[in-house]
This record gives sequence, C-alpha cells and structure tokens, in this order.
Amino acid sequence: MDWFYNINLLEGWLPTTLKALTLLGFIAVILLKSKDGWFSSLLKQFGWGFIGTIVGYIVVWLLSDVFLVFGVSLGRVIEFNIAFGIGFISVLVAMCFDSGTLRKVLAIITAFLTLITFALRVDIIYGEYSTVGSLFGRNQFAALESKNVHKASATRPNTVEEWKKLGEENKLPEMPKKGIVRSVDIPATTSNFKARTANVYLPPAALTKNPPKLPVMVVMAGQPGTPDRFFSAGLLGDKLDNYAAKHYGLAPIAVSPDQNGTITHNSLCSDTPVFGNAETYLTRDVTNWIKKTLPVETSADKWLIGGYSQGGTCATQLGAAYPNIYGHIYSAGGEIEPTDGSHNSTVKRFFNGNEKEFDKHVPINIIRSHAPSKQTWFSAAGQLDPKSQKNQKAISAEAMKAGMSVTTVVVKGTAHDWHTVNAGMTAQIDLFGTETGLGETGRQISSYPNLQVVTANTNRESD
Repeated sequence: MDWFYNINLLEGWLPTTLKALTLLGFIAVILLKSKDGWFSSLLKQFGWGFIGTIVGYIVVWLLSDVFLVFGVSLGRVIEFNIAFGIGFISVLVAMCFDSGTLRKVLAIITAFLTLITFALRVDIIYGEYSTVGSLFGRNQFAALESKNVHKASATRPNTVEEWKKLGEENKLPEMPKKGIVRSVDIPATTSNFKARTANVYLPPAALTKNPPKLPVMVVMAGQPGTPDRFFSAGLLGDKLDNYAAKHYGLAPIAVSPDQNGTITHNSLCSDTPVFGNAETYLTRDVTNWIKKTLPVETSADKWLIGGYSQGGTCATQLGAAYPNIYGHIYSAGGEIEPTDGSHNSTVKRFFNGNEKEFDKHVPINIIRSHAPSKQTWFSAAGQLDPKSQKNQKAISAEAMKAGMSVTTVVVKGTAHDWHTVNAGMTAQIDLFGTETGLGETGRQISSYPNLQVVTANTNRESD
C-alpha cells in the first residue's frame, strides 16, 4: 500500500488527470441535448450555477470569517475557489433535472469529479496535504533509531568553528550527503500532555560518530495539522539539506513536536484544564528531551522556535515568554492572539471567563512584559492574506519597542498557506545560520524569490 499513500496530491499525474477528466465531462454534458431545448435550458442551468457561486461564497465567508469555524480565516483565494466549485456543481445538478438518462448519469459523475478536482485545487493553493498518506494522517517518516543518535563529541572538533576549520582543510570525518527525517515519541514526563509523535531532522554532521554541538529549530504546524507537516508540506528537511550541502554538512537540528494532542484540538499552547499542559510539554519536556538526547547547543541564542498559523502564534507566545530558552522566533501567518473560535468563547472555555488570565497568553502583552529583549523575530505573511499582514504589523511594532531585531516580509502571490511558510523559511534558515555561526550566505533578504521586505529594523537586511 505504500505506492498508494505516496501518491502526490500537489503535482503530477493525479491532479492533471482529474482536471482533464472533469473538463471533458463538463464539455460532454453541455453538448448533450436536454429535454426542453438546448440553449434555453443551458441559460437556466448556468443561472443556477451563478446563484450557487454567490450563495456558496456567502456561506463559506460566514463560516470562515464571521463564525471562525476553522479557527482562522481560510483567506479570499481559497474562499473564491470553494465558491466556484459550488457553482460548477450547481450547474451539473441543474442539468440532471431536464436530461435523459445518459446526460443525467454523466452529469452526476462529472459533479463528483468536480468536487474532487476543486478539493485538490484548494489543497494545492494551501499546500497542506502533499500525499495521500498525509491526507489520512499517516506519518511519512520511519522511527528514529538509536544508531542515528550521537551525543556531541567530548573532544575536538566539538564546536561549529572547529568543524568548519576541518572542512576548509578537507579533514572532515566521513558522513552522508544528506540528513534524515525521523519520527519519535517525546515523553511528557513533567506535563503528562497527550502528544502525538514528533518529527526530527538530523543534518549530515549530526550523523557522524562525534558530531559538533548544533543549533536547534523547534517548529510547529498549524491547526488542523500534524507534527510532520513542516517536513511534508513545508519541505523543511530538503531546505536544511540544501543548506548543509553548502556548509560542510552543518545545519540546524530541527524538531517538530505536537502542541495540540489531536488534529481537532487547539491547546492555545497553554496549560489549561481543557486540553492539558501544552505549554509545560513544549517548554520543559520537549526542551529537556532535545538537550538530553541530541547533539545540540544549549544557550538560548542557538535556539529558534517557529511555526505556521496557530503554530506561529504559539511560537511568538512561547518565544517571547521564554527568552532563556529561545533566542529567535519565526512566525508565518501567526494570529494576533490565541483563539479557538471567537475571543469570548475562548476566554470563557479555557480561562473560566477571566480576561486577565487570557491576556497573559497574548503575544503583544508577553513581548511588552518581557522587555527589553535581545531576541530576533522574523515574520512572513502572504500578499493575499491581509489579516496576517495586519497581525504582523501590530506585533512587529511592539517587538521593535521591546528592542527585538525584527524582520517582516510579505510573500508575493501567496495567501494563508504553506507557500508563504516555505518562502519565508528559506530566508530564515540562512539568517539563523549566520546568527548561530554555521556560515554566512552574503544574501540580502530582498534577494530571495517573491519576498518583499516590510520591516528590517537592524542590519539583518545586509547579512
């Protein structure tokens, strides 16, 4: 069954074939005669399609932006695509009412194909589910084995600087050309939080018998989502492999833990009676496991916490609240505050209606209360995602007041999706590598594809 789970949903034969079959089916249904006259019936049927599109958009907009059924707005691009899909299906349903058996059967089949095609189109725009396996929540990566894990060398070379010197002298130990992504269960020793399986990336240097101490990236997907999303939809392993290939096998170790427990939960990355002690799990259990198990640096200036959407909100919350753990923060499409539904329902359900307790988990308030700060904050928002841009602007203003090194970018042509995450993360990896001593790239942030720099309040733009 591996072949089935590995079918690509974002590109390749499946999306192309479905699109072609849907188009051919739609044309065939149009060309077949209806009972009441071809042209007049067609006008009525497309009229129903127009009505279906308008009503569909209103319903999707209400669910997404007013009632916040999905936790965050889906974004205009996805809302329009869903509405157009409803419109096309409405035309095909209308065609069933004055058609012969052949046209009716073909219309039903084409309506089904249209549903799948537009669902895939939404996924392609969003970039969330890359394979059939990811659609079913199947972890795509093998378990981490003890043979892959090595503690940092107690003898030289055990620092990045010494490793790079050996690289310049062509004296590095033998190592694989690429790193590995593996799955692992991180025990909730202190928090008792019911977390799903996490994922870990180890670069080539970490796979040697005596690796140097490496920087760490802790990254979290959005909600709904699974911990492996940063490596499947986000292609983080590939990005870090590309970085390592240019820096003597050196790259950050990346860990993507579970902050929610299930695909339907939103823990707010806080300790609450609703979904458990997510904050303690992330900041204590995950942190302790990484430091105890992997060859990593332990100082905050070598650690980054990042995430997308709800994960980006978590990253800004926890990063600002724990400057002794994380010196760097990355947020893509992050929210202005943690929410599970509306603001009022969130406060009532998770904090027993106590606004003051809730306020302690709002990123802007956390940043303000921990000022001054020497941390860095890198934020990416899609050009077609005005809400995230607004959030980014508000948080960056407070971060700069607190003394943080702030860089914000807008990604051209993207919305609230993984394409935004990926474009911003490519630049963030290079920045983090420079700031942690792994190696300089000599690139300006504005030189990365599709990135428009909005804020760069330090000399990071010239890194």
